[in-house]
Amino acid sequence: VRNAQSAQIAILSRIFDDGEDDGTTRTSSSSSSSVISSNTVANPYTSMRGDAGVTNFSRKVYKAKVVGVDPGKDIAVLKIDAPVIDLFPIDVGTSMGLKVGQSAYAIGNPFGLDHTLTVGVVSGIGREVKSPIGRPITNVIQTDAAINPGNSGGPLLNSGGKLIGMNTSIYSPSGASAGIGFAIPVDSVKFIVETLIRDGKIIRPVLGISYLESKQAKALGIEKGVLVLNVPENSAAYKAGMRGTKRTESGLIDIGDIIIKINDMKINTEADLFAALEAYKPGDVVQVTVNRPDLESSTSKSFRLVPTVLSVQLRASLPLPVSQFLYSPQ
Repeated sequence: VRNAQSAQIAILSRIFDDGEDDGTTRTSSSSSSSVISSNTVANPYTSMRGDAGVTNFSRKVYKAKVVGVDPGKDIAVLKIDAPVIDLFPIDVGTSMGLKVGQSAYAIGNPFGLDHTLTVGVVSGIGREVKSPIGRPITNVIQTDAAINPGNSGGPLLNSGGKLIGMNTSIYSPSGASAGIGFAIPVDSVKFIVETLIRDGKIIRPVLGISYLESKQAKALGIEKGVLVLNVPENSAAYKAGMRGTKRTESGLIDIGDIIIKINDMKINTEADLFAALEAYKPGDVVQVTVNRPDLESSTSKSFRLVPTVLSVQLRASLPLPVSQFLYSPQ
């Protein structure tokens, strides 16, 4: 665990007025990260580090280059401009076979207190949280090891000091630790980090639609499926004939298609939709089954849902600009 503390760094994000590096800092924040390989770090800007086996950590500041970001999984990869001798890669374990009740150790910089260690257990597995852009992150680890603002991006370790997850968020009515913290499993982190190092971005397949969240859709009486809101004319879904929701001239809502299945996978919520699409790549053709509202008669105000199958060729998602998630001097 002590060696893992040496692999943990603090992230200092600085925002400059009008994009100018004039030495005047407008706002700043800190979070955590881990050195995964020699000069590569998972999460945003400069670092503080300590020597292996020494509790009185020295503090050195290095600039870092953003290699790539994946806001859909709340992960960023940085390359630190520092001598290799000053970096101590963390021992990477696996998140396969984790058991509820086994020991868990979180290292981070809560409220700016760097290299803080908190102890707990794995409280649950297979949880789901939302990423900064609203995309669900699945198979998340739950822990009662105290996680506070500043812990995000820091390592979650097993009793052998090996990385099993990356701390990402908490559930708390107050904003401070309430004993419910979440970490992205290391097996997911490894895949995303390797892809970002290789390609600099994550490309995911999309239908090209906007949708109504399930909680809001239930207010319209839609208990299962994903209600399609908008289908842009240049999207793959539009070319396949998918219909969006619109408002009529009289002010009534004309319900659009409700996605209930992708190939053989049933879709009950938007989380199911994202999970189904993760199994494919851009260019793949999938059979999308939708419930399409159809008036029972030209004079009737009631409608029936007619299952309709559409063939949609998935397209690549557009990578979001790094500047939306990270601010650093030029």
